[in-house]
Amino acid sequence: MNNPSFNQRTGRRKFISQAGMGIAALTIAPRVTFAADQVIARKIRIGIVGGRFGAGFEFHEHPDCIVEAVSDLRPERRKRLMEVYKCSKSYESLDKLLLDPKIEAVFIATPAPDHVNHSVATLKAGKHVLSAVPAAVTLEECYKLKDAVLSSGLTYMMAETSNYMQNTISVRKFYKEGLFGNIFSAAAEYNHPGLESLWFENGKPTWRHGMPPLLYPTHCTSFLTSVTGERLTHVSGLGWGDDSPYLKNNPYNNPFWNGTAFFKTNKGNPFRVEVNWKGALINTVRAEWRGDKMSFISGAGEGGDEHTIVKLADRIGSDDAGFQYKSNIIETYKQPKWWKTDMLPEPLRHNSGHDGSHTFITHEFIDSLVNKRRPEIDIYESLAYTAPGIVAHESALRNGEYMSIPDFDN
Repeated sequence: MNNPSFNQRTGRRKFISQAGMGIAALTIAPRVTFAADQVIARKIRIGIVGGRFGAGFEFHEHPDCIVEAVSDLRPERRKRLMEVYKCSKSYESLDKLLLDPKIEAVFIATPAPDHVNHSVATLKAGKHVLSAVPAAVTLEECYKLKDAVLSSGLTYMMAETSNYMQNTISVRKFYKEGLFGNIFSAAAEYNHPGLESLWFENGKPTWRHGMPPLLYPTHCTSFLTSVTGERLTHVSGLGWGDDSPYLKNNPYNNPFWNGTAFFKTNKGNPFRVEVNWKGALINTVRAEWRGDKMSFISGAGEGGDEHTIVKLADRIGSDDAGFQYKSNIIETYKQPKWWKTDMLPEPLRHNSGHDGSHTFITHEFIDSLVNKRRPEIDIYESLAYTAPGIVAHESALRNGEYMSIPDFDN
């Protein structure tokens, strides 16, 4: 089952615009198939690899999917996967799972440094890939992954949760309707204080030990790119670290707990991203989109029900010093639960991980395979979210040097 032949690509964004719909239309509209257009019903047989993050999805609930087998190097995690997905078949390794001829797609939920090697091996085995984030951790890996996807002709998707947080879905809808006017700047932050608790297990370092925050950027970068389609073209990055022994001798030679990136987009717009592992911080994944007609400010906590909308108004107000300013309209936005709607098949219309995003990721991947179409977070989108953080971290190591970001759309 190969993807359509427009891989040569005049650009994914150009294709979408020629089709007469923006990225928002692809996301906000429910997938409806009329009887006259229906293909022969079949179920995608998927393998799940990685018993931690991999156990948090709903493939066993999707009407077009069967979890054929699961895998993890640890027996207790394999057992957990089998229980979650009600699956009786397991393998001790990805290599063994890939030999199963019944499996046509694999969810790679393994450690981040393994994503590219595991994805490439899966593609070479003739199976479609859904990968956890980030897609890669070096630019060399980005090129390697792109080459493998295009040469295979198979489907690749990255499981980025911020794309399908409930407020991101709303923002895409508003953007499609033109309510923002021009989004002239944006900001995003991912705060995970205390992450060092996952750096060691039973006294031994895990793959997370010293993971540079800006190498894990996709929870933030996707907030802008998935809404407007903009690409991040240049960056200046800065990091902060201390003398903590936790940072010593990490495999990434990373001196930073926290990272901030100041991006420039292909539209010339600024975009500030922060990824923070340590500090007096609210644990959150959030964003702000600022337009000349309307702005949207996410609530502080991840998955909050209330956000803030600011609308341009012609009223004149004055501050406490008597200076006049444009008095805009500030409203509280009550977040709809999009997972309750027909955007999802009925069995998946329930809350799920990362603000309801897991059921959307599940459906998007399976539906793209069933209908032989590109997933929304295809290889081009995945690298557009991932590569900017890699360059931002390199910039931080160079004390904020202004650097160009490779264009993986061509």
